[in-house]
Amino acid sequence: MTAAGDSGQPSTTFFELVGGEPTFRKLVDEFYAGVATDPVLRPMYPEEDLGPAADRLRLFLMQYWGGPNTYSSQRGHPRLRMRHAPFRIGAVERDAWLHHMRRAVDRLDLTPEASVALWDYLERAAYFMVNVMEDPAGPA
Repeated sequence: MTAAGDSGQPSTTFFELVGGEPTFRKLVDEFYAGVATDPVLRPMYPEEDLGPAADRLRLFLMQYWGGPNTYSSQRGHPRLRMRHAPFRIGAVERDAWLHHMRRAVDRLDLTPEASVALWDYLERAAYFMVNVMEDPAGPA
């Protein structure tokens, strides 16, 4: 979406197509509204206030989708798995994250195509972050 088209004019980024920063701000605000009271996810955020985590996620998503590179200029390479390694992320945590993110995506005014593209990425990212393999038979 960011490469120049046949006309030589740059094409519009996903970031621009969906409304830029206000859209990503709403997405992240809606997501963290759910996280704030979630018994599984809230303990994973050591800060008293969820604001710094929300800022990091918003800046990351904006950059990923073609917005400003503020995330990288402030924090360097995302290194998502490394940054999440200290936290136990299994199926329960992944599914809780996806639950709140699904609700947040559904509250955006996106076209069906944009919604699918965003959700596909978020779902893949959530599965990628899993770092604990659980025994399908359950605890011994």
